[in-house]
Amino acid sequence: MLTKSPRGTKDVLPVDVYKWNYVEEKFREICGKFGYQEIRTPIFEHTELFKRGVGETTDIVQKEMYTFEDNGGREITLKPEGTAPVVRSFVENKMYADAQPTKLFYITPCFRYERPQAGRLRAFHQFGVEVFGAENSSVDAEVIGIAMNFFEKLGLMNLELRINSIGCPKCREEYNKTLREFLRKRLDKLCKTCNDRFERNPMRIIDCKKEECKEELKGMPFILDYICGDCRDHFDKLQQYLKLMNIPFEIDPTIVRGLDYYNKTAFEIISKEIGAQSTVCGGGRYDGLVEEIGGPSTPGVGFGLGIERLLLTLENNNIEIPKPKGIDVFIVTMGERAYKKAIELSYELRKNSISADLDHLNRSVKAQFKYANKINSSYTIVIGDNELDNNSVSLKNMETGNQKQIKLDSIVEEILERL
Repeated sequence: MLTKSPRGTKDVLPVDVYKWNYVEEKFREICGKFGYQEIRTPIFEHTELFKRGVGETTDIVQKEMYTFEDNGGREITLKPEGTAPVVRSFVENKMYADAQPTKLFYITPCFRYERPQAGRLRAFHQFGVEVFGAENSSVDAEVIGIAMNFFEKLGLMNLELRINSIGCPKCREEYNKTLREFLRKRLDKLCKTCNDRFERNPMRIIDCKKEECKEELKGMPFILDYICGDCRDHFDKLQQYLKLMNIPFEIDPTIVRGLDYYNKTAFEIISKEIGAQSTVCGGGRYDGLVEEIGGPSTPGVGFGLGIERLLLTLENNNIEIPKPKGIDVFIVTMGERAYKKAIELSYELRKNSISADLDHLNRSVKAQFKYANKINSSYTIVIGDNELDNNSVSLKNMETGNQKQIKLDSIVEEILERL
């Protein structure tokens, strides 16, 4: 149907757009305070970027990507997440040659073919930050600090930070042997996806959401008991830095994140709403991703959070986003001469940074005042033949009802003074 949006998509109507503008402005403001600069990447990329970057064992690559062949025979994918495109841009534009670290943030649409549900759409939007060129866990703590500070500024207080270390390739080689031994006896009771991951990336099995698989995984070994000295030191320092920043946290050994590129730090921020818990932000370190995509060996760390889910979380926590004020001035007209003058005056007001509007539907004077109320206009200007003959207008404060005659040639200065 031409009049129905595709499943998993949603219009953001004018009545709600102010909420999006508000959270986007807050995110930009906080990222700026931490020294991060905005980056914008294309809406689609070569499919191979996500296969190599996100990982072929992930649900995103296996089941959820919107992939197509363009007219030139190239395999293209609408971006399902924000990190891999930013890494591609970092490599392509040789940002690694600049002074490091490189601190970036983005606000971007993403696309995943999955079952639509509350706060999760097929066409959705992400906030994210990425830092390249710094391996110290103080940067991990800083990234977490951005997210926590952002939520705090929005009024979200009932949050829980959960952290884990998923080690490095050296740690995981030993751990994966032990994990496979544990899982091999249970493969016949695990789902097909878990069986597919068994050889390629057994840690991803920990992330399975199916209850029957979760039951079989009870008593499993966790990588925290197998991480090497370097990874242990990195994780211990992360905890120290978070304590210095007064950010409470819990260690959760089950956090492995859903993307293959993570190593060392992995974290999630959970909103503990009444009767439910949901992840509102997740991220971690990906020291091998830049090299995997074709750049020099460069450490990286970042996070992503869904804007739709964030807005739903704010709503569920009864946090109201302040509504924008209405228009400054609505010009009420009586007669053709007045209407022509209103067109001239409205443009003059707008050029002087005063938001203004006038009637375009030939309404009655009463209906014009009613409409001015509906759009929450702060003032109305009334123009008729008498006003034009006297070179004056009637200026009315719509909140107090006070009305005053103002000379037409000084109306702009008068309104600027009142605003």
